Amino acid sequence: MLSFVEENYLKAIYHLSEAGKRSVNTNTLAEEMKTAPASVSDMIKRLSEKKMVDYQKYRGVNVSEKGKIQALHVIRQHRVWKVFLVEKLNFQWDQLDEVAEQLEHIKSPLLFQRLDEFLGFPKFDPHGDPIPDENGQLTEKRKDPIAQLPVGTAGIVVGVNGSSASFLKYLDKVGISIGTRLQIMDRMEFDGSVDVTIDGKKTITISPTVAENILLSEA
Repeated sequence: MLSFVEENYLKAIYHLSEAGKRSVNTNTLAEEMKTAPASVSDMIKRLSEKKMVDYQKYRGVNVSEKGKIQALHVIRQHRVWKVFLVEKLNFQWDQLDEVAEQLEHIKSPLLFQRLDEFLGFPKFDPHGDPIPDENGQLTEKRKDPIAQLPVGTAGIVVGVNGSSASFLKYLDKVGISIGTRLQIMDRMEFDGSVDVTIDGKKTITISPTVAENILLSEA
């Protein structure tokens, strides 16, 4: 069984390695974990002894097959808890990760199984990220920034690139969230601002920056 800290390291290595596609150097990992490189080296040694990571001097660290399974398990719990916090406790987008970071480490398979069932076995979290199934498989949707889609495109918001509190609060204010249906009505030649209709009811103008950070799946 891994500790709270070990699971956080493993999850960070998985994300930084792009799901295990490349090795991560210790300085990058230290920056991500906000700690000293020496502490990272000690943790890598511990995880390596548990067969959770593969480490090669001068090349960096990556998740092993065993470590990848464990990382996806933690990510699965994190994202399902986020669904619960939004749908059942009315948390805002920008409040989710800190609380979900604590809940993801609860060691009760039965509790999590009941939670997943209670929520209807969700496949995407409130930020649009896919939730791994119990076998670690991910369901991906094609998603493109509004800024890259042609006028007339209609689709469902399935994710966001930005996760800053101010950006997420802005989306809440204008009524855009995961699952919102948008249609691109016009694009301003002057600055790239985009007119979008929200759920067929109201039309607003969003800035080029916002258009780059809202991800749409065409429908």
